[in-house]
Amino acid sequence: MGKSPVELLIVALHENYQVIERIQPEQLDNPTPCESWTVRDLLDHLLTDLEMFGQQAAFGNPSVVPTPTLGGDWLRQFRIGSDVLIDHWRQAGDLSGTMELPGIGEVPKSFPINQQLAEFSVHTWDLATATGQSTQLDEDVAEAGLSCVSAMLRPDFRGAEADGKFFGPEQPVSANAPAVDRLAAFVGRTIPA
Repeated sequence: MGKSPVELLIVALHENYQVIERIQPEQLDNPTPCESWTVRDLLDHLLTDLEMFGQQAAFGNPSVVPTPTLGGDWLRQFRIGSDVLIDHWRQAGDLSGTMELPGIGEVPKSFPINQQLAEFSVHTWDLATATGQSTQLDEDVAEAGLSCVSAMLRPDFRGAEADGKFFGPEQPVSANAPAVDRLAAFVGRTIPA
């Protein structure tokens, strides 16, 4: 029997934590595969994601998107946010069945957590790439994330960042590539040769 979505999210967040742990202060201004974002910008984004996803898991869609400020101890901030998010998902209980999402339609109740798996997998890959770390990540986590974005990423979500699009055109990658590379390519990242 495979891991539950909560177990997969725990793995994804742990991998993200390990990459963040190895980021050096002098690397904060490094560019990332997220076009105009630096490592600092991406860390800010991840901290925002953690708080927003925690609110979604606890209360449904938050009415106010939080804007954490990256302090000197970003690793501690990430760990606390991860613990809160996992605790909310553990309390959510049964994720079987379906739910309606505006603009998407009927999706499995596990869709939000799988979307979070995709988000953290891609951004772990981004941070690892930007700071010269290994991009070899958990295959089960990346496969779950890829399955989620493959089901929800419509063509009209893709385009240039200047046009307000969050995903670039799908990039070429070997069918035999690790799942995280296939996920990154699917959302528009260029995979190094």
